[in-house]
Amino acid sequence: MGIPELGQALLLGAVQGITEFLPISSTAHLLLLTRWLGWTTVGEKFYVDAIQFGSVIAVLLYFAQDIRQILLGSRDPDSVERRLLVGIGVGTLPALIVGYLIQDHLPDQSWVIGSLQIVMALLLAAAERWGSRKRTLKDLRVGDGFWVGLGQTVALLPGASRSGCTLTAALALGLERAAAARFAFLLGIPTLTIATLYQSRRAFGSSGEVLLLLTGIGSAFVFSYLAIAWLLRFLQHHSTRSFIIYRILLGIGILLAQAF
Repeated sequence: MGIPELGQALLLGAVQGITEFLPISSTAHLLLLTRWLGWTTVGEKFYVDAIQFGSVIAVLLYFAQDIRQILLGSRDPDSVERRLLVGIGVGTLPALIVGYLIQDHLPDQSWVIGSLQIVMALLLAAAERWGSRKRTLKDLRVGDGFWVGLGQTVALLPGASRSGCTLTAALALGLERAAAARFAFLLGIPTLTIATLYQSRRAFGSSGEVLLLLTGIGSAFVFSYLAIAWLLRFLQHHSTRSFIIYRILLGIGILLAQAF
């Protein structure tokens, strides 16, 4: 195994943690990084999938109080918590069903990733431009969960970004930026958890792989937690413009690299 691979695991976990919750696509960054650097062991799909456990743990811990309030408050059929819980459930089903059906047929070519970076950046820009940003979580309707869930389904495509698609959908529905991000994170918890458990079932093999996995998972946990906290604070006072510009530039760079 050696020190170099441990360093790769740390870096890959950091990239996973930062890009999972920022609207820039973790899959795109992880695939491109491992391909361009020629990493083998930590570049295996089952390993990349498995280090998402760090992100799962981070989002569960960060929103533990929210989850508790939703579960307890949902006992009242007229409560905001009940609408949140049902909305999350409704929004989770499309991605799980479609993901299960097409998981072995998803394209992962670099030109697809680059193109989706640009397309989703333009859709996020449109949501920023025309979304009212006047609604809070208290104004959430069950139907909103369905539409944000459809956005999460689009995120099955590499390069689209789960957080980017759900944030775009929530902004288009008129939610405030911070509320949109919060709902996008909450709605993504079941899908991220179930998908990680399913996709990484091959991950824990030899003792060497376990050490690499724990290193990557630990790194992903730390950076995921920090990324969630930072993004929620950032969106209270800033737009998503910087992410839009970043995605367009990254997408163009990927397509140019493919062309030449």
